Amino acid sequence: MGKTIVITGAGSGFGALAARALARSGHSVYAAMRNTTGRNAGRVAEAEAYAAEHHVDLRTVELDVLSQESVDAAVNTVLAEAGSLDVVIHNAGHMVTGPTEAFTPEELVAVYDTNVLGTQRVNRAVLPHLRAQRHGLVLWIGSTSTRGGTPPYLAPYFAAKAAMDSLAVSYAAELARFNIETSIVVPGSFTSGTNHFVTGGHPSEQTVVPAYEARYAGLMDQVSERLAALAPADADVSQVADAIVEVVDTPHGSRPFRVHVDPANDGSEEVSEVADRIRAEFLTRIGLDDLLAPHAVGQGAQGSALSAAEAALMTEWPDRLSNAS
Repeated sequence: MGKTIVITGAGSGFGALAARALARSGHSVYAAMRNTTGRNAGRVAEAEAYAAEHHVDLRTVELDVLSQESVDAAVNTVLAEAGSLDVVIHNAGHMVTGPTEAFTPEELVAVYDTNVLGTQRVNRAVLPHLRAQRHGLVLWIGSTSTRGGTPPYLAPYFAAKAAMDSLAVSYAAELARFNIETSIVVPGSFTSGTNHFVTGGHPSEQTVVPAYEARYAGLMDQVSERLAALAPADADVSQVADAIVEVVDTPHGSRPFRVHVDPANDGSEEVSEVADRIRAEFLTRIGLDDLLAPHAVGQGAQGSALSAAEAALMTEWPDRLSNAS
């Protein structure tokens, strides 16, 4: 049965490919992006044309992860149109490149805002609904840089993706007793097929850059070239979209916690296997092993029944939605 899905940052790259692949798989997909009537109007038209050509349910919705008001409005639109929401995919992200010292603290905050705080804004909008219905999937698009190879000149982005991964891991345990499942899809370095490097930012303050250029001349180009050389000939960015579809289509309760799509094999999968095993062992040691997987009402340590407050919330949800500004 098809699910209603919202995917952030779906104007291009992983997001656009995944939105189309999920729609082809029979789901109702809302490709969320900002500036839908401005610079992204062309991408909205492309999505509409794709939906018509392939006879799939692919829609777009205005959503800026930097604005809680925008996020709330987008989620309300989806719920009003579709009547339900089953899956949220945290894909929106922004990359910057350059010597770490050259970035101002405010520029690091901006990267963190998009990649980390944006997911929190979306969660605060969608989780009340998912908790009330006692079912759902939160899918995070991570990065192998969190535990794998980390070439220089990408530190603000890498740090933000690592923070997002930590947030996802904590959320997984906190949502399990609401029967909300968590999966983390972890792409490696795809040097083509996305706009990460094309649209990536650079430090605005250039005063220290020459000192680094003297010692690390052409480093960013070297990194891109060597990452591309590591990738096998058949590596394609569509593999990430395929992995997302496979996770979504897997029956609830049996989805993998983490899936790597890493043609260059930078070591992240090996390290993550250890980290995730330690997490599972620790939660088991302290008697919280029920938090390792979602469970329905009537299962698990705290899943005996809906409380009166939760039952009221489910009843009141349509009224709350219609009254939302």
